[in-house]
Amino acid sequence: MYHTLEEALLDLEKNGDLLRIKEEVDPDLEMAAIQRRAYEENGPAILFENVKGSKYRAVANLYGSVERTKFLFRKTWDGVNDVIAMRDDPMSALKHPFKNATTGVSAVKALPMRLPSVKHSKLEEVSLSDLPMIKSWPDDGGAFITLPQVYSEDPDKPGIMNANVGMYRVQLNGNEYVPNKEVGLHYQIHRGIGVHQAKAVKKGEPLKVSIFVGGPPAHTVAAVMPLPEGLSEMLFAGLLSGRRFRHSYEDGFMISHDADFVITGEIYPDDTKPEGPFGDHLGYYSLTHEFPVMHVHKVYARKDAIYPFTVVGRPPQEDTSFGDVIHELTGDAVKQELPGVKEVHAVDAAGVHPLLFAIGSERYTPFQPVKKPMELLTIANRILGFGQLSLAKYLFITADDDISTHDEAKFMQYVLERIDLSRDLHFQTNTTIDTLDYSGTGLNSGSKVIFAAYGDKLRDLSTEVPKSLKENKDIHNPQLVIPGVVSIELGDYVNEEEAEKQIERVTNQLANHQDLDECPLIVVADDSSFVSETLSNFLWVTFTRSNPSHDMHGINSFTKHKHWGCDNVIIDARLKPHHAPPLIEDESINEKIDRYFPLTTN
Repeated sequence: MYHTLEEALLDLEKNGDLLRIKEEVDPDLEMAAIQRRAYEENGPAILFENVKGSKYRAVANLYGSVERTKFLFRKTWDGVNDVIAMRDDPMSALKHPFKNATTGVSAVKALPMRLPSVKHSKLEEVSLSDLPMIKSWPDDGGAFITLPQVYSEDPDKPGIMNANVGMYRVQLNGNEYVPNKEVGLHYQIHRGIGVHQAKAVKKGEPLKVSIFVGGPPAHTVAAVMPLPEGLSEMLFAGLLSGRRFRHSYEDGFMISHDADFVITGEIYPDDTKPEGPFGDHLGYYSLTHEFPVMHVHKVYARKDAIYPFTVVGRPPQEDTSFGDVIHELTGDAVKQELPGVKEVHAVDAAGVHPLLFAIGSERYTPFQPVKKPMELLTIANRILGFGQLSLAKYLFITADDDISTHDEAKFMQYVLERIDLSRDLHFQTNTTIDTLDYSGTGLNSGSKVIFAAYGDKLRDLSTEVPKSLKENKDIHNPQLVIPGVVSIELGDYVNEEEAEKQIERVTNQLANHQDLDECPLIVVADDSSFVSETLSNFLWVTFTRSNPSHDMHGINSFTKHKHWGCDNVIIDARLKPHHAPPLIEDESINEKIDRYFPLTTN
């Protein structure tokens, strides 16, 4: 159990899982590049002891492996699992009264502890510019806090137990922000802080916000945990850290006495400024948009503060490992919340939100002459209406106890072997998608499609490129990706009208070719060799660069009674003019950091 972030780092160092870099390192691209390569090479946590332009140290790759993260929480892990399990299954309290009595005592011991004032902490007042100004990608709009704990209280029900703590990115400088006086907050309106701000706007008053950075690692995890209804993030932070969250109020702002840094400020109604660009978890830049401005009140730091940071980008990155740990902690929560759901897997290689694989129940078929998806469609709508899962664009769902959504190639092949493309595609158009996904028709706007498959196997999948694709003069470089999936090139995407003509010409040429029966999915790409090189490349390109309603086409397609179907699906996954640019590393920076590798803690 750690009282500070430094205690956790010393524990890692003692166990050979921390590297200290003592020479001066530039926070402008260089530190982020070191973190990315360290994660890629499964390296240790890295403590930067000499950050250019700041007197404070910084740590990266702290959660860079599941093993390291679980090591940090090894003393409290089982107890937290018990509390979450009790919330998901309250009947367990009746079945195991003595066990849950202990859990209740643990929860009481984890209640937040209010102290008289900030004077009772080790915090001192500093300037915003004293913090390490870490910039991750060449075209980022400035420096960002990437592991913040953003705290806000409900204006209608103030108090710590009704507060929200979330990990919303914070832009520290750049754009039009007044240095040391303003920061940008990027969050979606349905998130906890968005709800709080809406209430504050209705009252015509500013929303007070506190941003914590660092502190015991448990506090960072609490900011991203999808907790059961009624379980406070602050209580969870106490449970996971094994120590009550210590805080006080100063000028009406909540101050964490455990954090390494605290930034307080107010968000005023209708006060926005351009935020971004920012290299994000889909592997592209999220572009510049108007987001709320926080007017900085005061900034605090511990005298020996350590600034934790991460880098997001095309998966896998550190947040991949972070996500695996969260999934292990919350395990069966989705099953409890969504009846009939056996498994849901947000596919990391596709940027998490765009693509979901799911297994559900199908209990209606005894009354049907033909096995087909029925209950699965009800379950699919539950999934697409649930929390962060509602951001998905593509949902592949089936019902089977002998297959796992985490064996991604096998799962997709299982669905493609059984799907009836004339019956089993179900669209939702003009709806919401991830704010960070620019494949749609505008900010937060796009479409969704359900691929639902159940029943007997309908086809054997092709294990080589069909002859009709090889011999078509308009098709270039056809490549087998996995059985039943082929990637092709048709030239650059110019505009929507030209693309429609291009694909219509090809679909007409391919109509009635029997050798395509075993190839239900064709992907149009800018570089089909790249797409076919790895499963990860295929998942990333196909599902981050397409909007189902606009970019899904079909061979022998038809619309009947408002239902669209086809013989073979074609997804146009080329980069399009309205897409955000992909993240590209600065090679000169990569060459500069070569001297640190391979990393060794000896």
